[in-house]
Amino acid sequence: MLILLVLGAAPAQAAGYRYWSFWKWSDGAWAYQQQGPAVYVPQDGGVDGWRFAVSPDGGQDAARPGAAGDFAAVCGSTAEQSGRKRVAVVLDFGGTADAPGSGETPPERRTACAVVPTSASSAEVLATVAPPLRYDTNGLLCAIAGYPKAGCGDQLGAANRPVTTGAADTADHSSGPDIGLIAGAALVAVLAAGAVWQARRRR
Repeated sequence: MLILLVLGAAPAQAAGYRYWSFWKWSDGAWAYQQQGPAVYVPQDGGVDGWRFAVSPDGGQDAARPGAAGDFAAVCGSTAEQSGRKRVAVVLDFGGTADAPGSGETPPERRTACAVVPTSASSAEVLATVAPPLRYDTNGLLCAIAGYPKAGCGDQLGAANRPVTTGAADTADHSSGPDIGLIAGAALVAVLAAGAVWQARRRR
């Protein structure tokens, strides 16, 4: 309740946030994940999406992955295995407007097919295909495949927000849930440290 009151009182134009958002491919489109990656357990044939970007309002308009979640294209050549599942992963590292001010260049967008135990969570899937991952002391996911090298859910002032001018930029954003970074990031990071530990234990 206190969090909701604080978020509601904050000016809409006060800040944006730079962070990894978590998505799933559903009915031919990206849907913002309402469950954190350590809680959500994708099925065989599922597609997880991750996008690093600056959200102008901390979650209400998060940028979705720029590529479609085509399971067949990513995992079609990977044979089924008893007791395991195949999960396609789309990693979108964002554009130059989303990159930290440290001069880092976003890696190219890429996909991977994870073959993991059927009980594996999305956090375990991600740990399998995109190390190294970096978390903060609260378990918030800060970096995927080592990107970015520093920072975690950084808050930006209005002057630092990326400018959205083209049709591609407009199409690359969706109306996500009406929540602030605290809630949105929590969905991405909840119990993440425990999930990584479970992934290591299964090996």
